[in-house]
Amino acid sequence: MSQDNTESVDIKEEEVKVTFKDFNFKHELQKSIDYAGFKVPSPIQAQAIPVISEGRDVVGQAHTGTGKTAAFGLPTMNKMKNNGSIEALVITPTRELANQVSDELYKFGRNLGIRTVTIYGGSSYNRQLDLINRGAGIVVATPGRLKDMLGRGMLKNFNPSTVILDEADEMLDMGFLDDINEIFEYLPKERQTLLFSATMPAPIKSLASRILKDPEFISITKGETTNKDIAQTYYVIEEKERDDAIIRLLDANETTKIVVFCRTKREVDRLSNVLSSVGYNAKGLHGDMEQRTRESVIKGLKDGQLDILIATDVAARGIHIDDVSHVINFHIPFDPESYVHRIGRTGRAGTKGNAITLVTPMEFKELQRIKKVVGTSIEHAFIPSKNDVKTANMDKLVASVEAQKVYDEAHILLDALKNDLDSEQILYKLASLLIDKQNIKGPNEIGINKDRLEKILENAGRNGGGGGRNRNYRGRRNGGGGGGGYRGNRSGGSREGGNRDGGGHRRRERS
Repeated sequence: MSQDNTESVDIKEEEVKVTFKDFNFKHELQKSIDYAGFKVPSPIQAQAIPVISEGRDVVGQAHTGTGKTAAFGLPTMNKMKNNGSIEALVITPTRELANQVSDELYKFGRNLGIRTVTIYGGSSYNRQLDLINRGAGIVVATPGRLKDMLGRGMLKNFNPSTVILDEADEMLDMGFLDDINEIFEYLPKERQTLLFSATMPAPIKSLASRILKDPEFISITKGETTNKDIAQTYYVIEEKERDDAIIRLLDANETTKIVVFCRTKREVDRLSNVLSSVGYNAKGLHGDMEQRTRESVIKGLKDGQLDILIATDVAARGIHIDDVSHVINFHIPFDPESYVHRIGRTGRAGTKGNAITLVTPMEFKELQRIKKVVGTSIEHAFIPSKNDVKTANMDKLVASVEAQKVYDEAHILLDALKNDLDSEQILYKLASLLIDKQNIKGPNEIGINKDRLEKILENAGRNGGGGGRNRNYRGRRNGGGGGGGYRGNRSGGSREGGNRDGGGHRRRERS
């Protein structure tokens, strides 16, 4: 398959007119779709489902959070005979994504009686084989464990009629391309093959040409590589201010669940300790952690027992949680594709999301390159000062006072205060006491001032770094200006140690 011979289906979300009922799925499958609350398919679903239902091979290109699992899972399950044999194989790059895909397929297929089994490294072979032998219809697998089991002849009568590669570009980036090629030597020649990827680098195009037959190429609209429901913001800081900056932004913004991206495993561990030490419910996730611990951390984020997940790119690849309000790039990513993958963790399922990126003046050219390649708008804002945060938190204080239980002993304090103060003075002093009690950490001002930012923007413009001066900011000059630098809830996360270490050397994550 060459790019010249493929036609990209180019649609916008508002052009999708069909509903899931128009696909004429089996009654049991439609029941699961209705239960999940799905009504109108996403663009990739609207285009891929009819083609997959026809039995054609497909190359689907869409960014994270666009519903790719349903795009390949629903038509695949609709065609399954559910005869007790393995009819579909899904290959994913990480254990976390394998579990995520398996869970979603289970929800879709439970009314059909389709059993889904997940196989990955670090778990018992016998347990996984036992589950398969009980009548699995779909196997979701990571490349390493799947290749190992096939090579040992452990999977008998393994003839899936549908094979899906999910997040193919990430498998390439993690060094699994040779494993994928070897796996396909064991698979039946007559099959339907579906390949889904956020990006299409040359090796993925070459892989597609080898394993797919006359595929339909489906892509999101050009230039629409990031979700329009994600507000993207960057803050320019000094290197030494990173910890203070992220803490201040966490203090300043209304958040639910947060994913913070770091470049290395060591940085994940360090930042987890920093945020935990100042009172945040934060935990780290990376490839050196035990599988049981990793699963516990992810479950904690899903269940609301954890507020902040700090992760490397590879470890977080399979985390698909609908109610992540913020993604924070603690360091700017190494490449535009990583930026798209990261911020795709928020703004999912039709909700609004926020993506924050911290950059130093030395990293500003990288930010401009990402903006240019991705074709997205990333707005500048200044990190709010302590006074900004106190002002922004007034509504919280009002709500807290209104909800406060009145104790019988309160009259003792009030009577004592009335000896020296009138009622108005007492009210003002108690209100000021509440304001002072806000535990806003770090120095008053964080980040570079407006004058210096203007010089950075001028240099970027002279060097062709993304279109010259950016007037899309407001805030303090020379550290002044009070609340002008606060953008309310407009807020807004790089390759990692498990993928690349600090020196840029590639290493493969354990499957």
